[in-house]
Amino acid sequence: MTKPLQISVIGKGTPDDELSPLAEEVGRRLAEAGAAVVCGGLTGVMEAVARGASTAGGTVIGIVPSSAAEQANPYCTHVIASGVGHARNLAVVSSGEAVIAVGGEWGTLSEIAFARELGRPVVAIRSWQLSGSGAMSGGPGVEVAADPATAVERAIHLATEER
Repeated sequence: MTKPLQISVIGKGTPDDELSPLAEEVGRRLAEAGAAVVCGGLTGVMEAVARGASTAGGTVIGIVPSSAAEQANPYCTHVIASGVGHARNLAVVSSGEAVIAVGGEWGTLSEIAFARELGRPVVAIRSWQLSGSGAMSGGPGVEVAADPATAVERAIHLATEER
């Protein structure tokens, strides 16, 4: 039996009328492609991606920061109550074979950094623009996507390349 592909989706934790439809479409498209969604399990982008995936019949693994599983949004089909606060960001990105960032604030930036440190590819929609010097020039391993369809297609391609 082959384990389903797991794609982590990260982003802004507060509700956002501009980002929520994008995240919901990402979740739906991932579920339709047979991938499980891993997210931080709370509100904002996390809830929107979970809603999109679970409505399409997909699996959503929410890794919440507290030790209370009931903290998760109602669309998570499985909940991991980490009890480690923001440190759960590492668990979110390390649980996916690729990462899609939708928007984001400081927590999202930390997740992008963790993902790249672990060698996970990142596809970004309206998220952080990265630059650096030397080996970090151009934000290696982070691709920009214009829309959810492209983001999902690229994330799945990059994740299956890694298998």
